Amino acid sequence: MEPENIIKQIIIYAVPILVAIILHEVSHGFVAFKLGDPTAKMMGRLTLNPIAHIDLFGTIIMPLLLLVSTGGQFVFGYAKPVPINPYNFRNPRRDMAISAAGGPVMNFLVASLSIILLKHIVIPFADHASAEMIGKVLKPTALMLGASIQINIVLAVFNLIPIPPLDGGRVLMGFLPDRQAYLLGRIEPFGMIIVLVLVATGFAGYIISPLIRLLMGLAGMGL
Repeated sequence: MEPENIIKQIIIYAVPILVAIILHEVSHGFVAFKLGDPTAKMMGRLTLNPIAHIDLFGTIIMPLLLLVSTGGQFVFGYAKPVPINPYNFRNPRRDMAISAAGGPVMNFLVASLSIILLKHIVIPFADHASAEMIGKVLKPTALMLGASIQINIVLAVFNLIPIPPLDGGRVLMGFLPDRQAYLLGRIEPFGMIIVLVLVATGFAGYIISPLIRLLMGLAGMGL
């Protein structure tokens, strides 16, 4: 990818990925707070201030590397995990699963909002706007909304892989019988290693790509 195109891609993707990651984590903490755990609130993590959430590698370096290496076809990142203490919940297993689901649900909501803004406001407005307005405002906005749709769908689907500590693993643990949930929970210390191996070998793509393509297709944003 040419340096000029890299800069353009960074400009288009920087804000959407930051918003997607931050809202994902804040949603975990907010749902946990509503279920009785004030840990995230007490530690100042129920804020939209990006400084409280940014992880140097997960929020900046990794998304940039993926953006450049895949030509913008796959972008993923993460923020510092929001702290949750399940012992503050009335029903720790159930409420932990609900809190975990909050992140992907928020990403699907942001993707849906981005679709609405793009298809029902930006594109129709472009039919009546001047060429200057289209070039300087509407086209960049449309590109950022398109990036927001892609990023939020990828982030939600990836996190739903049923391997703890990913959200999908925590949700699954909340609904499995006790013994099976315990056995799945024992994977958690090695979960990220397993996920990284799946990504490095391409198996993660086989798992999530069909659903990502389906959702992008339904959004009218085919990859």
